[in-house]
Amino acid sequence: MDQASLSQAPTEEKPLWTPSKQRVEQTSLYRFMREMEAKTGQTFADYESFRLWSTQNMDVFWSEVWDFCGLVGDRGERVLPQGLGGEAQMHPGAVFFPDARLNFAENLLRRNDESKALVFRGEDKIETVISWRELNEKVFQFARALQALGVQKGERVCGLMPNMPETIIAMLGAAAIGAVWASASPDFGEQGILDRFGQIEPKVMIACAAYHYNGKSHDCLKKLAAVQDNLPSIEKMVVVPYADANPDLSELNNATLFDDFIKNQDSAPIKFDRFEFNHPLFIMFSSGTTGIPKCIVHGAGGTLIQNVKELVLQCDVKPGDAMFYFTTCGWMMWNWLTIGLAVEATLLLYDGSPFYPKPDSLFDYADAHDMMMFGTSAKYVDALKKEGCSPAKSHKLDKLKILCSTGSPLMHESFDYIYSDIKSDLHVASIYGGTDILSASFGIGNPISPVYRGELQGPALGMAVDVFSDEGQSLSTGAQGELVCRKVFPSMPVSFWGDEDGKRYRGAYFETYDGVWHHGDWAEKTPHHGLIIHGRSDATLNPQGVRIGTAEIYRQVEQVDEVLESICIGQQWDGDVRVILFVRLKDGVQLDDALTKEIKTRIRQGASPRHVPAKILTVADIPRTKSGKIVELAVRDVVHGRNVKNVEALANPEALELYKDRKELLEG
Repeated sequence: MDQASLSQAPTEEKPLWTPSKQRVEQTSLYRFMREMEAKTGQTFADYESFRLWSTQNMDVFWSEVWDFCGLVGDRGERVLPQGLGGEAQMHPGAVFFPDARLNFAENLLRRNDESKALVFRGEDKIETVISWRELNEKVFQFARALQALGVQKGERVCGLMPNMPETIIAMLGAAAIGAVWASASPDFGEQGILDRFGQIEPKVMIACAAYHYNGKSHDCLKKLAAVQDNLPSIEKMVVVPYADANPDLSELNNATLFDDFIKNQDSAPIKFDRFEFNHPLFIMFSSGTTGIPKCIVHGAGGTLIQNVKELVLQCDVKPGDAMFYFTTCGWMMWNWLTIGLAVEATLLLYDGSPFYPKPDSLFDYADAHDMMMFGTSAKYVDALKKEGCSPAKSHKLDKLKILCSTGSPLMHESFDYIYSDIKSDLHVASIYGGTDILSASFGIGNPISPVYRGELQGPALGMAVDVFSDEGQSLSTGAQGELVCRKVFPSMPVSFWGDEDGKRYRGAYFETYDGVWHHGDWAEKTPHHGLIIHGRSDATLNPQGVRIGTAEIYRQVEQVDEVLESICIGQQWDGDVRVILFVRLKDGVQLDDALTKEIKTRIRQGASPRHVPAKILTVADIPRTKSGKIVELAVRDVVHGRNVKNVEALANPEALELYKDRKELLEG
C-alpha cells in the first residue's frame, strides 16, 4: 500500500492563526530577511524561500546570524571547514567557525544592570528575583570558587538540582572557566545518577538538600551520600538548602552550603578566556531506556549560535521579554531556556508540579510576570484540556505572544483547545529536535507564517531537513518516512564521551543513510512546507507489513473523554504484528463493550482500519521518562518477556509491572 494513503488526516487548508502585517513587520526575522535581500540582491517572498536560501548558502547565512544576533567573540574569517563550501554537505565532526574564539558565559552575561535577569517561583510559593548585576556577581564568585579548588578547563562540574537560580549560576560559573557542565533532575534515583555522572567523573557536584513536588518535600541527602560513596571523583559537594533550610551535612564528604562556597570570593568581573568554537560546554544524556545513557558532548559555539538563532529569529524573543519553559534540569529544554540570557530576556524559572495547587497555576505565574513565551509539553496541554481549564476566561495573558510545545506531537485537537481556551491571537509553535542536536531546529515555529492545525511550521533556518524512504529517496508531500538532515549544522554533537574513535557517534546517526543525518523519527512533509511527526521510527507499528506511527492512534484515542492517556505497541503474533492499545481511564470508568467500540470506531474513522488495535486493555499507570515521555519500547519489551535494560531512567518504573504476563495478550 502507498504510504501516503496512511496519512492520519487530510491536511487542513485554512490556517488557525495568521500574523497581522504589522506584527510580521515588527519581528526580528522580517528585519533580518530585508537585510539579507539588500546584501544579496535576492527577493525572499516568504519564510520557506528564505530557509532554502539559508541551506544553500551556509557560509554566508551563519556568518550573518553571528553578526545579526550580536554574538560576543572573535569570529575569524572562515565559517565552514575547508572543502565543504556553501553547500555544506553532511560530514560527521564538521567544525563551524574553525578560527573563532568565544566564551559561552560571556555571551549570557552581556547585560549587567539592576533589571530582572531571573525570577524563580517554587511550588511552595517562595519567589526570588535576581537582577543582572547580582547574577553577574554570583557567577564570578562561583567561577573563582571553582578555580580555588583547582578546577581546570575541560574538567566536569555536575548538578543534581531543580530549575532555580543557583543551578544557572553554577552552570555559568563552570562555563566561564572552560569547565564542562552536566545536570540531572533531583528525582533521579541513586543508580540513575551514577549511570550518568559515573561515566564522566565530575570533580564538583552541586545538589539540593531537598525538593518540592505536588505538595510534598523529598529529601536528597541520603541519596547524595550514597552517590558520593560510589563516585570518588567528586572532590567537593556544594549543597543548596532548598526545601530544607538547615540541612545536616554530616554524612557527606567535603560538603559545604552554596552561600559558604562563594562568600569569600571576589564578585568583581573576571577576564573571560575565549575558547575554540567546539570547546565542550555541555554533556547531555540520552533517555537511557534501552541501556546506559549515551553521554553526548555539545560544543559552546554550536550550542550558542543555533539556539540564539532559534530564540531571536524563530521565536522573536527580544531583550526584556519574559520567557518561560516548564522543564527539569534533566531535559534539554532547560539548557535551551538558559540561552535566553544571551538575548537579554528575563527567565522565569519554576520548580514543582505544574498542577499544584491547581491546574492553572502556571498561568497565575504568567500574569504575575507578563510572560511573553510560555513553553511546555504536549502532554501538559492535553491534561489542561481534559481538566476543562480555560485560562482565556480566568487570566489576562496580555503579553503572551508565543506558546511552544514539545516532548511529543501536539495533537490537532490540542491546537484547537489552545486557540479557543488559552488565547486566540497567539503564535503556537510545536517544536521538535532533541538532546542529540541540543535545539529544536528540525521543526520549529516562525513568527511570520500561518499556523496550521496539527503541523509544525517547518524546519528552522539553516536546516536542510527532509523525509526519506527506506531506500534513501526524498519523499513527496503526504508520504511518511524517516526524518533526516542532508547538510551540516552547528549544534551537531562534538562527540560521545569516551568514544575515542567516533564509532558510536557515527553509528548513532550515519549508518542508516550514507552521508545523511538520520534522526530516528517517522515524519511527513505537508503542503505548507510544514512537518507532521508520527513518533519514533523504532516504535512504529507494522501490521501486515505497513508502517504506521503511534501518534496517529493517540490523536484519535485522546479525543475520547473517558480516556486520560494511552500507550500503543506492536505485539508479535502469529507471524505478524498486531496493535495493542493500553488506556488509563478516568476514575470510575469501566472499559465495557460500548467504550471499546467507541474507541475502535474513532480510530477506524479518524485514521484507518489498519490502525485499529487488536486488543484494548486498561492500566492504572503508564511508564514515562523523567522528562515525561511515554516509553513504548520499554512496554513492548515487557509484553514480549524481555528485560528493560535501564529502569532507572523511568520516573515511575513500578508501572512496568502492570504490563507483565497479561493473560489477555496470550489469547487470539
